[in-house]
Amino acid sequence: MDEIIRRLALENALKYKGSANPKAIIGALIKEVPKAKDDMKATLARITKIVDEINALTPEKQQALLLTLNPNYEKNIQEKRRERKEKAGELPDLPNAQKGNVITRMPPEPSKYTHLGHAASFLINYLYAKKYDGKVILRFDDTNPEKESQEFVDAVYQDIIEYIGAKPDKIVFASDHMKQYYEIAEKLIADGKAYVCNCAQETIGKLRREQKNCEHRNRSVKENLSLWDEMKQGIPDEGSAVLRLKIDMQHKNAVMRDPVLYRLSYTPHYKVKDKYKVWPMYDFESVVEEGLNNTTHVLRSNEFDQRIELQHYIAKLLGFPEIVYKHYGRYNVIGATSKGREIRELIESGEYIGWDDPRLITLRALKRRGIVKEAYYELVKRIGLSKNQTNLDFSVIAAVNRSLLDKSAKRFFAISNPVVVSVAQIPSSLKEFQLAYHPSGEKGERKLSVTEKYYIEKKDNDAIPTDTVVRFMDSMNVRKISEDEFVFVSESYEDFIAFASDEKAGLIHFVPQDGNEIFAEVFMPDTSTLPLVCESNVSKIAIDDVVQFERFAFCRLDANDGEKPIFWFTHN
Repeated sequence: MDEIIRRLALENALKYKGSANPKAIIGALIKEVPKAKDDMKATLARITKIVDEINALTPEKQQALLLTLNPNYEKNIQEKRRERKEKAGELPDLPNAQKGNVITRMPPEPSKYTHLGHAASFLINYLYAKKYDGKVILRFDDTNPEKESQEFVDAVYQDIIEYIGAKPDKIVFASDHMKQYYEIAEKLIADGKAYVCNCAQETIGKLRREQKNCEHRNRSVKENLSLWDEMKQGIPDEGSAVLRLKIDMQHKNAVMRDPVLYRLSYTPHYKVKDKYKVWPMYDFESVVEEGLNNTTHVLRSNEFDQRIELQHYIAKLLGFPEIVYKHYGRYNVIGATSKGREIRELIESGEYIGWDDPRLITLRALKRRGIVKEAYYELVKRIGLSKNQTNLDFSVIAAVNRSLLDKSAKRFFAISNPVVVSVAQIPSSLKEFQLAYHPSGEKGERKLSVTEKYYIEKKDNDAIPTDTVVRFMDSMNVRKISEDEFVFVSESYEDFIAFASDEKAGLIHFVPQDGNEIFAEVFMPDTSTLPLVCESNVSKIAIDDVVQFERFAFCRLDANDGEKPIFWFTHN
């Protein structure tokens, strides 16, 4: 036992700057030697004695002694660090989740275009289904005829399935289940669990706050069924009748005070037209859909916390299996308009160019700017199921996107505010410059012409003192001799490094003025355009490719008519 105590004390000491804590060792010791707890007083005395001896040693001696007791200590530590690092990039385990038996859902309401916050929420559910070899259902919560349209259904397909690549195992529409909704409503009425209420919306709210029953609560089953039949036919005025669940108007949770389950709407539905006049409310529709689709886990933001009691109650009332609800901190979208109505008004006024305006964080705007789909997956893994609110704006997704593009995007030269300079005395043996498309060397090489004149950035030229050496990136070292004249010095980077710091002025990018340069434009985040002079290899960039213009920004090629390529600014 003493040897085990000594090893544990040494491990603890090295973990905490040479000072072991006796109490920190007790649990680990009992785990290895259960009988140590038989006489805790004696065990603690042995631990204290050995810890005092260990703490008297220098950290170097502690480490040497530990290696004699545990030769694999350093290897084990490195392995644990590696495991922790790998686990940090994984989603935490779900409660009551078994491989092959997890069913989650992505539940868009087709009333708006998907934005960054929606994408994060959908991907949480998608990735957990994949983590457990389960299934994910794309469920359109389309029971609000006034707001929904085929336009937004199509947008979900394009944004979630095609762009992000979150391919569901099944696609369902709540509006396809209206017959079942009506059957459920009629059974609740027949069982005395629901009643038709003709109170105005303001009256319903007032009575719920005052915890008072409404005058319609004690209607007979027969009368409620008759009134329900009138609702289905659309006889009452819209808004003059609702179906409410009879629970308890004195319940401490206001949500449980006879909530509305169904309402009237005479607006033609985008999918089923005028077939139905009565539509389920969100809480009820959500529970029914999850029950019909055998959903096992619901992952959503904690703004739904107060709805759980009602949803559990409805599920139990309808005989659906219990679902695991896992709530995480709300995704708060900031720095951009995210409300569909406001965006539509901005578009209709001409202030915004469309749902893909670069000032928005709709998925179609982010796609057009050049956010790669892998960025969303990485973002969700970093966020996980944190209980804290997560603020999402363009800078958050841009940071993740940048780390991915740094590893994959090809490099090119482009000048935004050019001046033309000459370089004399270039050796005739130097026919062309060969540059890598990527620092890793894995993307191949590109060639640039050797000529007498080059475009460089005006701010670079202004900052280069006369008689100093500057390096044209990956190409040659030149010395400035006047405002727009340079002379060749050498080719190698080693030569450039060898110059004293006061003799050189850094690295700059350039574009040969050889008649093959390409004049392009970049569509900027404020919707202005910026002209660029680009190297000839830009002609090889395909539409939708995201590239890095050295020392400027990542940009995505949006259009190319063969004369003037149009790029969209992605981010710095």
